[in-house]
Amino acid sequence: MKSDDYLIEIQARLVTSSVIAEIEAVVEEWALVDQGYFRARLRLNNGDFLEVAEYFVIVDEQVDTRRYRYQWMNAERTVLRCRWDNVEHFPNLPNFPHHVHADDQSAVPGRKLSILDLIGVLEEELSLK
Repeated sequence: MKSDDYLIEIQARLVTSSVIAEIEAVVEEWALVDQGYFRARLRLNNGDFLEVAEYFVIVDEQVDTRRYRYQWMNAERTVLRCRWDNVEHFPNLPNFPHHVHADDQSAVPGRKLSILDLIGVLEEELSLK
C-alpha cells in the first residue's frame, strides 16, 4: 500500500460509514511515499462532533499508525465523550502509550487504533444506543 492509497481509503470510509453524517473540514492532509497525515473534523449521525488526527508510516506495504488523537464530543463541543490517543503521559498504564480518556476525564488502558479502526468502534457504540 502507498500513503496516497491509505488516505483515499480513509476518505472513502468516512463517506460510506453509517455513523459519519458530514465531513465538516479536512484540516490537514499530506502524503509522502512512505508516510502521511490526516486530520479532519466530522459530524456524527447523532449530532456529536469528532476530530481525528493520525500520522502513519508505510512499512512493508502495511500502514502503521504512529501518532493519533481521536476526540469525540457532544454537538456543542463542551462535553468530552471519549478521547483515544497515544501521547506518552501515562507510563504506568498497561499497553502504554495507548490509552482512552473517558467522559469523566479518567485515563484507562487502550489499544493502538487507526482512523479505520475507530470508525468500526463508533459504529458498534452508536448502534447500541
